[in-house]
Amino acid sequence: MRKQGHRSRAVVAVLTAALLGVAGCDAVGGDSAGPTPKAKASPKPTPAWDSSPASIAAVGDSITRGFDACGVLKDCPDVSWATGGSTQVDSLAVRLLGRAGAAERSWNFAVSGSRMADLPAQMAQAAARTPALVTVMVGANDACRDSTAAMTSVADFRAGFEDALGVLRKSAPKAQVYVASVPNLKRLWSEGRTNPLGKQVWKLGVCPSMLADADAVDAAATERRATVQERVEAYNAVLKEVCAEDRRCRYDGGAVYDYRFGTEQLSHWDWFHPSVNGQARLAEIAYRKVRSVS
Repeated sequence: MRKQGHRSRAVVAVLTAALLGVAGCDAVGGDSAGPTPKAKASPKPTPAWDSSPASIAAVGDSITRGFDACGVLKDCPDVSWATGGSTQVDSLAVRLLGRAGAAERSWNFAVSGSRMADLPAQMAQAAARTPALVTVMVGANDACRDSTAAMTSVADFRAGFEDALGVLRKSAPKAQVYVASVPNLKRLWSEGRTNPLGKQVWKLGVCPSMLADADAVDAAATERRATVQERVEAYNAVLKEVCAEDRRCRYDGGAVYDYRFGTEQLSHWDWFHPSVNGQARLAEIAYRKVRSVS
């Protein structure tokens, strides 16, 4: 009996020590797994791009108004690449909505002469329609100033675009946005200067920062055009970066800037704005980008 009690007390002592040892490890965070950490919230998935939007609103400048495409110094929205009804262009709206649908469910709020600072007000008009897609093409007038010193700064350009998207998101949070890059103004100079009439029209004040003294190729003229071109490229970088921060925005990847506009794509009234043919090319680019699944 004494031996059995001795053994029992020994077993109890061993078990007690073991339990205390386990408790001690837990207390100092030893081998215990501890409390299960809370799972991190998964980021919200990026919404799928709708390649068949049911309505379209366009904002921007004279290019989207079809300026000088049909006549001298006047808008011609019927041939707008974004919303026009012309069979010669087959605008983005016509390609996506059909001709009847484009007439009923597309709106053009672009204004000739607009710069980025004007975009928030246009975007407010567009948002009021709660469109499925908003097209943006703006920036050429920010670079086309009386001098390079008068061009819109990159910081102001960025702020204006951010403000415009913010305005849209307040009233139309689910609207998709297609952003076209600013055209290559230096290429427009290179192509248009081959036409004597075009150069005469440019003297009336068409994009003087790039087009003034069209035949001059001295150091000062070359530097001036290079400065404008660098600013356009900076604007396009801003469009890309700001658009990338919006889950429902798609930049064209520089497609408009890269397009090699020839004289057939330029207005034969000012040799600078897109002709009807040029508007059709812009519509093709936009349709391809909007319809792309990625």
